[in-house]
Amino acid sequence: MDFEKNIFINCPFDETFKNDLLKPIIYIVLKNGFNPRLSLEVSDSGQSRLLKITEIIKHCKFSIHDLSKVKSTKANEFARMNMPFELGIDYGLRNSEVKPLGEKHFLILEAKKHDYMKALSDINGLDTKAHKNETKELFKCLYSWFSETLRINKQDPPKKTFDDFMQFNSWLFDEKLNRFQNEIIALDYIQNITIPEYIQEIKDQF
Repeated sequence: MDFEKNIFINCPFDETFKNDLLKPIIYIVLKNGFNPRLSLEVSDSGQSRLLKITEIIKHCKFSIHDLSKVKSTKANEFARMNMPFELGIDYGLRNSEVKPLGEKHFLILEAKKHDYMKALSDINGLDTKAHKNETKELFKCLYSWFSETLRINKQDPPKKTFDDFMQFNSWLFDEKLNRFQNEIIALDYIQNITIPEYIQEIKDQF
């Protein structure tokens, strides 16, 4: 796929994050004509996960790094270090002086503004956007980034994109209900859909 059109998505993959934040990110990336790239796109037990992620990052001019879950929330819970680690890989490649990696651009997301400073102070000074773990706020962040960094003009406003996203998911359930003629099976499809399948479902609508 085209380096100029690829966007690496680095984020948690728990079910709540997937439904509230990852799927919306994928939706707007595709809506704006770009290719979402992430580690979930391929499952290959014979390939090192780190090698796979590094190769994906190398082929992406743009990246969205979500650091909203680098903090543990209860006793004996470990903080998630994968996201800042992958940001570090991306940052290193950007500054490697290897063409065209120097052209890379990032969006760093967090739940609360400047929360990252408590865990990753080395990136002090980098611009971040806070989504408050809410889909509507996320669309505002993405709208600004696509306009300011990717220079996408005449985007639909965040509220319209949010409404379109919700309508798409309603349509997807209705389409599967019509296909399977069984509400439980349709719901099971929606709950267990893989990221590659979800991407393809969106592409089929654009």
